[in-house]
Amino acid sequence: MTFEDRLKSVAVDIDATLETYLDAKTSQIEDAMRYAVMGGKKLRGFLVMESCALHNVPREEALKAAAAIECIHAYSLVHDDLPCMDDDDLRRGKPTVHKKWDDATAVLAGDALQSLAFEILGLVDVKAKRRLGAIVSLARASGKDGMVLGQAQDIAAEAAERPLTLDEITNLQSNKTGALILWSAEAGAILGGGDPAPLSRYATALGLAFQIADDILDETGDETKAGKRLHKDEDAGKATFVSLLGLNEAQAKARALVADAIDALSLYDAQADSLRDAANFVISREH
Repeated sequence: MTFEDRLKSVAVDIDATLETYLDAKTSQIEDAMRYAVMGGKKLRGFLVMESCALHNVPREEALKAAAAIECIHAYSLVHDDLPCMDDDDLRRGKPTVHKKWDDATAVLAGDALQSLAFEILGLVDVKAKRRLGAIVSLARASGKDGMVLGQAQDIAAEAAERPLTLDEITNLQSNKTGALILWSAEAGAILGGGDPAPLSRYATALGLAFQIADDILDETGDETKAGKRLHKDEDAGKATFVSLLGLNEAQAKARALVADAIDALSLYDAQADSLRDAANFVISREH
C-alpha cells in the first residue's frame, strides 16, 4: 500500500468516526458542519493516529482525537474563507460554506465544529490527567496563543506598511499552520503518557515545510488540482517564503526541513515509517 493509499484509508475511518457525532441531520447547521469536515486529506488526523500508535493508545480512542483535530481544522477553514477574512469562494473544489449557504450559517457551523472537537476529545477513554492535558493543549494550540493568533497576524500583514520579514513570516506560520500540526504529532504522547519531545521536533520542522510547500503550490500549482484559488498572497502584495527566498531556495529549504523532521524520528523503529513518509508527502503533494 502506498502512503497516499494509507492516508486515504485513515481518512475514511476518521470520517466514519465523525459521522457518529453528525448523524442526526436535523438542522442546516449540522448539514453545513458535515459539508465542511467530511473529505479532504485528513493529514492532521493521520498524524494523530500514527502518534497514538507509537504510544500504544487504543485505535478507537485515537480515532476520537483524530476526529477532534479535524473538527478544529475544518472550523478554521470555514471561518478563514469568510468575506471578512480571506474571502474565498472555493474549497476542496466545492463552494465554500458561506457560498453554499450564507455568512451566518458559516459562522455558526464553524463555532459548532469547534465545540464538537472538545466534546469528542473529552470522551477519549484514557487516564483523566492525560485527557485533560490533551484538551488544554488543543485549546492553547487553536486559540489566542496558536492558530487564532496566526490568523490575526495574517490579517494584520495585509494592511502592514511593509512586507513581513522571513522571521516574521516564520513566526506567523508557526502559529497559523504549525500549531495544529504540532498538537497532532504530540497527541499520542500526551494521551499515552510518553515523551513528546521527539515528535515536537518532528512536527515543528514538518509544519514549516508544509507551509513552504503551500507557498510553492500557490506559485506553481494547478487550481483544478488545488481545488481553490491560487496566487492570493501575490495578488494581495503579501510576502511569502517564495517571494523572499525565491522558488529554488524555498524548495531547498523545504527539503532540508523534511530531512530534519525525519532525523527527529531516529529513536523510533519502522513503526514510525508512516510519519517519515508523511514528511516526504508534504513537499511532494499537488494540493
